[in-house]
Amino acid sequence: MLVDLNIKNFLAETASDSPAPGGGSISALSGAIAVSLGEMVANLTVGKKNYEAVDGEMKEILSAGEEARKALTDGVDKDTEAFNVVMSAFKLPKSTDEEKEIRKNKIQDAMKNAALVPLETAKKSFEFMKYIKLAVEKGNKNAVTDSAVAAMMARTAVLGALYNVKINLTSIKDESFRDDLSNQVKQLEKGAIEMEKDILKLVDENL
Repeated sequence: MLVDLNIKNFLAETASDSPAPGGGSISALSGAIAVSLGEMVANLTVGKKNYEAVDGEMKEILSAGEEARKALTDGVDKDTEAFNVVMSAFKLPKSTDEEKEIRKNKIQDAMKNAALVPLETAKKSFEFMKYIKLAVEKGNKNAVTDSAVAAMMARTAVLGALYNVKINLTSIKDESFRDDLSNQVKQLEKGAIEMEKDILKLVDENL
């Protein structure tokens, strides 16, 4: 599994001529890193003098972070696996009309999944941005710039994942499916960009 590689080997694998891991897996990793930084800020706040009043909210960040970090870490491998399924579908035989029909349907199913996996990455990363904002507002002020990096990594995770959704949608024939995901993409893009701006403004106010 990709997530079991050390950093040097993961980077070497990404840099190789293999098309996976690619942007989708890297987006999931960016999201997991964003969550980790948010959790760090919360951990640097819990139990600290002058921050006793926000212990409950910081523990809420930690609880949400544990779930989100696991989901996004899993997403690193899920994205590459989804890509591999697409490639396998394209290699199916197409000698007869029946084989062609089976191949076409398998490709479409695989493309749909390859769009849904990064969409989940985008959703998870965006959902955690509200906790990053909370960390800026009420967390340890000495770690406020770590929250800024978390916000930027989360924004990158969302937008990067959504590019992977969009490129897969170009090959999907199901109009209803395509329209539904396109609408979700637009909302998530707008939300992530606006949330990052709000968070970074708060960070600057605390410097």
